[in-house]
Amino acid sequence: MPAHAVQHGDAVAPAVAGGADLDAALLRVEQHLDGLQTALGARDMPGIEEHAAALHQALPRAVEGFAVAARSGVVPSTLRQRLGMVGAQVAAQRDAIARAATGLDRAIDVLMPDSNAMLYSHSGTAQPRRGSTSALQA
Repeated sequence: MPAHAVQHGDAVAPAVAGGADLDAALLRVEQHLDGLQTALGARDMPGIEEHAAALHQALPRAVEGFAVAARSGVVPSTLRQRLGMVGAQVAAQRDAIARAATGLDRAIDVLMPDSNAMLYSHSGTAQPRRGSTSALQA
């Protein structure tokens, strides 16, 4: 493997070195994050898949480039700040997706209850649905 390459799983990618390369790698991540946010807002499934896959590839490359640059002590503070903002955006999108998935699970439980679960007891009182929690349990 060449000295200017970094191992990523089974693929070898060029190492990111220098401010311009770090900027370009970070810009790719930012573009895919923006594209993913737009696709999520539009509920554009092909766009979501496309940007999520591209982000999945671009983010580790950028992080590896920053790690290599940090070991040599050449990471400009503006790029470090941008990387921090990207990390915050990724965390926020992850949280938003988790909340949406939880909401979807609840809606599915309401619309399609477990076929084996009784909705009412023999006495006519409501039975808890699967996955539901009471205020005391929460």
